[in-house]
Amino acid sequence: FQGGDTCEYLLSSGRFLGEKVWQPHSCMMHKYKNSEAKNCLIGKHIVFIGDSRIRQLFYSFIKLINPQVKEEGNKHGNIPFEDKSASIKVDFLWYPEVNGSMRQRIKSWTEGSVAKPHIIVVGAATWSIKIHNGSNEALAQYKINITSIAPLLEKLAKSSDVYWVLQDPVYEDMLSESRKMITNEKIDAYNEAAVRILNSSSRNSKAKVKVFSVSKLIAQETIMKSADGLHLPESSRDTNAMILMNVYCNKIMKPIDGSCCQPQPPLTLIQKIAFCFFTLSIIGYLIISLIHRNNYRKNKSCTDLESGEEKKPAISTPNVSTLEMLLHSFCKLGLIMTYFYLCDRANLFMKENKFYTHSSFFIPIVYILVLGVFYTENTKETKVLNREQTDEWKGWMQLVILIYHISGASTFLPVYMHIRVLVAAYLFQTGYGHFSYFWIKGDFGVYRVCQVLFRLNFLVVVLCIVMDRPYQFYYFVPLVTVWFMIIYATLAIWPQIVQKKANGNCLWHFGLLLKLICLLTCIYFLSYSQGTFEKIFSFWPLSKCFELNGNVYEWWFRWKLDRYVVFYGMLFAFIYLALQKHQMISEGKGDPLFSNRVSNVLLFISIVSFLTYSIWASSCKNKTECNELHPSVSVVQILAFILIRNIPGYVRSVYSSFFAWFGKISLELFICQYHIWLAADTKGILVLIPGYPMFNVLVSTFIFVCVAHEISQITNDLAQIVVPKDNSTLLKRLLCIAGFFSGLHLFSAMQDQSRH
Repeated sequence: FQGGDTCEYLLSSGRFLGEKVWQPHSCMMHKYKNSEAKNCLIGKHIVFIGDSRIRQLFYSFIKLINPQVKEEGNKHGNIPFEDKSASIKVDFLWYPEVNGSMRQRIKSWTEGSVAKPHIIVVGAATWSIKIHNGSNEALAQYKINITSIAPLLEKLAKSSDVYWVLQDPVYEDMLSESRKMITNEKIDAYNEAAVRILNSSSRNSKAKVKVFSVSKLIAQETIMKSADGLHLPESSRDTNAMILMNVYCNKIMKPIDGSCCQPQPPLTLIQKIAFCFFTLSIIGYLIISLIHRNNYRKNKSCTDLESGEEKKPAISTPNVSTLEMLLHSFCKLGLIMTYFYLCDRANLFMKENKFYTHSSFFIPIVYILVLGVFYTENTKETKVLNREQTDEWKGWMQLVILIYHISGASTFLPVYMHIRVLVAAYLFQTGYGHFSYFWIKGDFGVYRVCQVLFRLNFLVVVLCIVMDRPYQFYYFVPLVTVWFMIIYATLAIWPQIVQKKANGNCLWHFGLLLKLICLLTCIYFLSYSQGTFEKIFSFWPLSKCFELNGNVYEWWFRWKLDRYVVFYGMLFAFIYLALQKHQMISEGKGDPLFSNRVSNVLLFISIVSFLTYSIWASSCKNKTECNELHPSVSVVQILAFILIRNIPGYVRSVYSSFFAWFGKISLELFICQYHIWLAADTKGILVLIPGYPMFNVLVSTFIFVCVAHEISQITNDLAQIVVPKDNSTLLKRLLCIAGFFSGLHLFSAMQDQSRH
């Protein structure tokens, strides 16, 4: 934390990521679309005053409003632009020198009732150097003229945004003979004079002319690509225009991925209540801890000074009470949530944009793969998809997804398509795991349902409160929650068909298959009936959970993308458990799953299928078309992986404890990354240590993983308290939870009303 305004960083410092992506120091820059630019500048008047370099900036700026604009007209004259649909006026005024004419024009806006422009961009110097052959007298006159203009600009800055653009360096080797006197030494002298005078003028004034010096840094990297050595290449001036748009529009439009120039959002009513609750929990825990500590000291064994014998206390140290365990969990959670808030809501830590390169994605993948293979151990059991194997599967998938997010690999379509398979594989495991439990155990009790729902949703509910985000924002949790309820409803609805019942009569197997066919039919219908789907989830209170930006389209899109894979997971579990029951597969240690011939054929088909899918995904050209095919074909690679992993007995008998450790906290890792590893709600990267990207990733990753592990433990501890096994106690807790959500809804309604 350097205590500075991110606007100053945006206007003065940064670096290139690759060749064309500009990264401001400490903050994220949003890439404005035409519609967003129009919405921000609606009814505004913007003026660019200066020479040919400012004219370049003018054209790049208006192309953000209307990309069809062509650079034509009198190069040494005024150029007007107007967008009537949004009532936007942008004018370029040709004043190539800082002189009396420029002063008179600026003075006209400060006098009387003349309408002042909302944004004024000024800059000039190279013409003065050229006309006066770089003389010292011209520099002295330049200083006098800026000194006379500075108070007028300060006066305008009280009601308008005023920017003074410093002169970019030139590429002296490419300059024509008539421009050879324009040297970088002269430009630096003019810039130094402008900055000194403007800063001294605003020293005792609240209003300030903003110095646009970042274009100098951009030009230093790109001026070699200039056509004449003086004017910037198009990509560089477009970057300058985008910076200008961010400086003015970010505080108006508040884009998630545009942290530059955005003020810290005010605390909401619900956030204030949460802060008070966590504070009271910390105080309560400290008080109870002090009381227990004092009791322990009083009862501690003391030594008889005369005999030297140790006298044992009559009272033993009491066990940790439920209240103390509850307060201890909320105390830790409060400290962790404070860190979440400071990372992604307070303007305390820096944030940067993502930038994808193949090496930034594939090198970490190779690294974790080596680590995973290094930590190989024997499994306790050798069944297909045993607990250790599924934890391992979740673990390596989660690590790959994390690397995918931090590297910005979503821009590379082949990687995107493979990551979509990993997300589908998580949902496949949801179908497989929950179906297996209900089929084998036959436990459809409320306790089981509440336990699963609590473990899935606890962290997300807390983050919705603390980070002021809707439930649907953390899309994966609503997805697995809804699918769990669908699996439960499918199997719990009469007739309840479980393995014990089906073993008595084979016809029950057909009954279960009929249930699964009905489920598949419903899924198919809803996937092609967006209107019906949206009506179902637009009813209150479902709408409060599944709306994002005022509609449920995002939820429909996420659900539709992997709509069949949970069904495939249920069907696979049913077939596998049926084969296991009839002893048609061999799961002994070191034994192949089937006979050698069948195992070899299936293994060959699986490898070919796996590679075929990868080739198809890598050759994808259109994301929309590939997303349409994905729900139907993703299961091919998932099943191929399961068979490759389980058919050979020696492969099924080992697992990676490294990946399995991460698999046990995979849900917490997926959710926590939003705010304390990535930044700006996953759009950027959190920067704890600026200037050292690799060291920063190591430190932030270490904290992130520790926090995810701690939250996993807190969730498990609280699940035991909040969801007890006793039905009468559980009913009371459910009533309390219902009261909590009712209160949350009431405060949310009050919050929305105050915002409107």
